[in-house]
Amino acid sequence: MVTVLPESDWTASRSAHANRIDLLIGDYLQERARGAYHPVLDFLFTYYSFKPGHLKRWNPGYGVVLTGAQTEDYAGLASYEPVPGGGYRVRESLLDHRRSAIEFTLGLLTATRDRPPNLGCFGLHEWAMVYRGGTSALRHGTVPLRLGHDGTDEVVDSMKLRCTHYDAFRFFTGAAVPRNALVLEPSGRTDREQPGCVHASMDLYKWSYKLSPLVGSELVADCFELALVARTVDMRASPYDLTAYRLAPIAIETPAGRAEYVRAQTDLTARAAPLRSELIARCQNLLVNGGVPSRTYRRVTST
Repeated sequence: MVTVLPESDWTASRSAHANRIDLLIGDYLQERARGAYHPVLDFLFTYYSFKPGHLKRWNPGYGVVLTGAQTEDYAGLASYEPVPGGGYRVRESLLDHRRSAIEFTLGLLTATRDRPPNLGCFGLHEWAMVYRGGTSALRHGTVPLRLGHDGTDEVVDSMKLRCTHYDAFRFFTGAAVPRNALVLEPSGRTDREQPGCVHASMDLYKWSYKLSPLVGSELVADCFELALVARTVDMRASPYDLTAYRLAPIAIETPAGRAEYVRAQTDLTARAAPLRSELIARCQNLLVNGGVPSRTYRRVTST
């Protein structure tokens, strides 16, 4: 099934997408050019490999033909091809080229969706990344620790580490690794990922952009917006003092802070669920019938 979009429709969608990204990232690019640090957006644009320019570029998704004079904007993109009779579409051969990535993503997200959420980690992964590691372990070197090195270590000593996300676990200090309830390996992602994990919600952005342009930009932007919220929670619950960046701490070393974290984690889990389901549906559609989007999910909104 192929959808043909007239120029007036898709150019309006493209403009709306660009405006949306501009609103989400604000003055980030200008501040970055001046050497400023941002604990949330720097992570989303450095740890993740999708740069602001990639995020801002609009794509309709697989199985959509763009028509009109402005389709020449897509003529130089390797992932697009001309259509007989006029217009451009995402290259058909890209579907076969990305098949293994689609299958992996489908398997991982389906396994994650089908597990009950674990809400007992309290965001301690960032604490475990500096535990008994001294200044060399600091991942935000220009930002002080709220409780200092000794206070941070005492919090980790007093609580259990229950991380289920390998890409967080792999940054634990050597002293923190044996304290985790699980020994995590990269080959075991599909066996361990669970929907209550803040990073599993954040990573929906990664899985969406890795499927781009087979997956349209609206869904990628929705996942990016969720990642913004998730990373903000992640940093507020970290051991770092980020009040200078207007990020009030979630003091997980206290009962009240742990309760606040669980509420935020529960909210993120609920926000991520429709996006995860939509990504699963897109993967299934790409593998079965060439990528007809279901468009049944509910967009998340930052708070």
